[in-house]
Amino acid sequence: MFDSQALTKIQSIILVAIIAVAAVGGGTAYVLWSGDSQSSDAIKIGVLTDLDGQYKEVYQSVILAAEQINAEGGLLGRHIEVIGEDNDGGFDPVLTTNALTKLITSDNVDFIIGTADLTVQEIIAQHKKVFISVLGVPEMCEQRVLDDYDKYKYYFTVGFNESSTFQGITNSLEGLRQKTGFNKICYIGEDLGLIQGIMTGLDSYLPQNGFELVYKGKFPLETVDFSSYFAQAEAAGAEAMITLIATDLGVPFVKEYSDRQSPIFLFGGFLISTSFPESYDWTDGKCEDTYTATSPTCAGFAFTDKTLSTREAFIDRWGEAPYVANGYDALRFILADAIERAGTIETDAVVEALEQTSVETANARNFVFTSSHGVMMGIDPNDPEADYMISLGFEWQNGELVPVDPIKIMEEAGAFYTFPDWAGPWDNIS
Repeated sequence: MFDSQALTKIQSIILVAIIAVAAVGGGTAYVLWSGDSQSSDAIKIGVLTDLDGQYKEVYQSVILAAEQINAEGGLLGRHIEVIGEDNDGGFDPVLTTNALTKLITSDNVDFIIGTADLTVQEIIAQHKKVFISVLGVPEMCEQRVLDDYDKYKYYFTVGFNESSTFQGITNSLEGLRQKTGFNKICYIGEDLGLIQGIMTGLDSYLPQNGFELVYKGKFPLETVDFSSYFAQAEAAGAEAMITLIATDLGVPFVKEYSDRQSPIFLFGGFLISTSFPESYDWTDGKCEDTYTATSPTCAGFAFTDKTLSTREAFIDRWGEAPYVANGYDALRFILADAIERAGTIETDAVVEALEQTSVETANARNFVFTSSHGVMMGIDPNDPEADYMISLGFEWQNGELVPVDPIKIMEEAGAFYTFPDWAGPWDNIS
């Protein structure tokens, strides 16, 4: 069994990775500035997140970015102040309103980075304040930008939405089929609303795209024994299993998979528990030869020229690797670039500059916003060497996360799929 510290980290990241939460808070305000006192000429960056709990990485990432920018002379010759409002990990819309309103009307921030939902979007529209969301949010936030641009144009996101998350899973599965020929697919996941949406999508996608969906399993959150689910999937002849496990149950699930030597390739389309560098220890090494999706900053893969330097700087500053470092990307590369190009912090000018963003970040070779102010995904058709944001998949090989998806990145890294040392459909791969 893994220790409580490991459990806490998994639980801390689960919502960061997958849940569109209410970015809320009416707690303590934390302030970072350069020098002995705040400067009236500073550019103020508000952070709306859990400052010392499950979303603290957002705050830490923004602080790190501000410190680096200030060390280089600031933006437009002005230093950056970071002012954070603690949300206590809350989901209370009243606290959302209080915290965000305080950042805007009392702290007088110029820009805000944090977690957003429809309530947040309404408030920033009212106050005409640029907000960059760093986590997954409802697609309706992006649709609103299209439907009523003048009102909602102040909202941007650097996080994946529901469609891009699903697209990442299906694209990865297509790549797996291309490399292995695996076509008999099953999925097993938790009885969670956010997981159900993916399951429903797979029910349509898989048969429509030539896959055989041979088994579907959904287990309650109190499950401790997965043997019946594995047995049914194996009896159905599944070659690959899409795992949709957001909680810490992924750890015992992976251990049971390994202990029973299940003849199915464990394809962690959504297996949060195995996506950290510490996951190998948490699973006693039983995640070996399993697939998981994670960020290059977490995996330690030099996806861009900025990935490893970002990871190393975060470790030096905070003592552990970042999971996504989206807050860092949002300020260090995206907002800073837009302000420099705009030559001002005037809101409309910065909005226009953000819409013209094309910049390398720690997680994207070419970060570009869509017309809905979401994340442009995939390959740049005008420059095949300049990918947009890509959902990356890794496999545990010899205790390390090795990039295997998409195929283009696998081949760039000189990597390949490996499989368990027990019998399975992989034995038939030519």
